[in-house]
Amino acid sequence: MENHSSVANYLLQLDDKGFKFSDDMIAFIYFGQRSTDASDHLVMAAIEITLKAQKEFDGSFYLSLLERLKEKKITSRKVALQFAKEVNVLDI
Repeated sequence: MENHSSVANYLLQLDDKGFKFSDDMIAFIYFGQRSTDASDHLVMAAIEITLKAQKEFDGSFYLSLLERLKEKKITSRKVALQFAKEVNVLDI
């Protein structure tokens, strides 16, 4: 994931890799970002973790994860992945 990438660019990269997002899913991703006031980097980490853990985009999982990352004041992808592993969301 590039450091200066936006959520829109990240979603396009995922689309190129075969992860297809409906308009409703994309709207929900941005809804979650606005409702949690999360940075693009945190949103991208939450999307990545959601896809790795669920093997598809699950909106409720994504939003719950994003809220937990914000509560824990996590701001980087690396720490987000570490947190997901610690709480047994990811087996990486």
